[in-house]
Amino acid sequence: MVTSRADADELMPVTVDGIDTEWDERQPSVLLVEDDAGDALLVEELVADSALKMRLRWVRSMAEAADVLATERPDCVLLDLHLPDASGLEAVSLVKAHADRVAIVVLTGLAEEQTGLAAVTAGAQDYLVKGRVEPELFGRAVRYAIQRKQAEQSAVALQASLMQAQENARLERGLLPRPLLRADGVQVVARYRPGRAQALLGGDFYDIVQSADGTVHAVVGDVSGHGPDEAALGVALRIAWRTLVLSGITGVEQVARLEEILVAERARDEVFATLVSLSAVPGEQRATVVRAGHHGLLRRGVREVDWVEVPGGPALGLIPGGARWPTAELPVPPGASVVLFTDGLFEGHVSRGPQRLGEEGLLELAREAAGLAPDEFVDRLIGEAEGLAEEQGGLADDVAVVHVSWN
Repeated sequence: MVTSRADADELMPVTVDGIDTEWDERQPSVLLVEDDAGDALLVEELVADSALKMRLRWVRSMAEAADVLATERPDCVLLDLHLPDASGLEAVSLVKAHADRVAIVVLTGLAEEQTGLAAVTAGAQDYLVKGRVEPELFGRAVRYAIQRKQAEQSAVALQASLMQAQENARLERGLLPRPLLRADGVQVVARYRPGRAQALLGGDFYDIVQSADGTVHAVVGDVSGHGPDEAALGVALRIAWRTLVLSGITGVEQVARLEEILVAERARDEVFATLVSLSAVPGEQRATVVRAGHHGLLRRGVREVDWVEVPGGPALGLIPGGARWPTAELPVPPGASVVLFTDGLFEGHVSRGPQRLGEEGLLELAREAAGLAPDEFVDRLIGEAEGLAEEQGGLADDVAVVHVSWN
């Protein structure tokens, strides 16, 4: 039976015969907030006679309820609307403030049905009129209240998930541009793969633009970290890069401007970005490359592939205003292509152990696929890297790849 103690230290099991037993954790837990001992006794009898077995705990005031809700989360709160320290809809608001995920069933008097309806409007899941409740109705009301609250929470989570998916889609559209090519003779294959933590967007980005004089410009970059802030920063840098190219600003000056934008837009001082930017004139057997903290690239010939690391400078944002980036010339023989990519392509694991694919492993995969067409070559690289990492859930990081040829 419910005792008359002002506070209850433990959840009290209630069985049909009133004997305490070991708790079945699958039984719903109910917190009764009721200052009247007689009404509390009626509730205990309803619990005992109900087909729905539950764990019951009784407190006499909202202050005691707040103490319980601070450390525990019952499935349902049975709430009297006439407490010594809270009354009416205020009591409902206080319970919701302390435990918004808990179902609430309000207990009202015979002449207070309108108050019960108002409580439901204010956020309670149901109301019961004292003295007019049968055990079966009581158990059903508690069960349905818990289910309705769970349905509400699921609906809220689904809506949040849909909104996040929409935001991610908008960010991904910004990260995945349509190449801006003005003439034939330039072949581009671009791919982007999100990492296995699909809700955690990364800041990988790429772009390809052919300026009015025919020069082909390509960039691949990676903002450190994952999440919407990093993805948004990646979008900002990509759009800024395209704008600078179309404005005629390239090379070292372009990279310096991008660092200014990163420093101004980043959410935290420790955020940085790596990138490699390439410019080439169709027909010429060379490309101009600026590398900022980024790893090397692949130069793909007719039957062979090389890993190339041209001289470079630090990542953007590491030494704001003090960094220097050299401009390097990369020989590109007739029929050869250049492949730019982010490190997610080679940092995946190749087994259940700590071993990663690495630069040498990626180069080996590229050489095995050297004779394939450009789109097949890129897809083979990504597919093989994903396959090797499958035992550990796939590639953890995002992957951006740009395969470009112009002669």
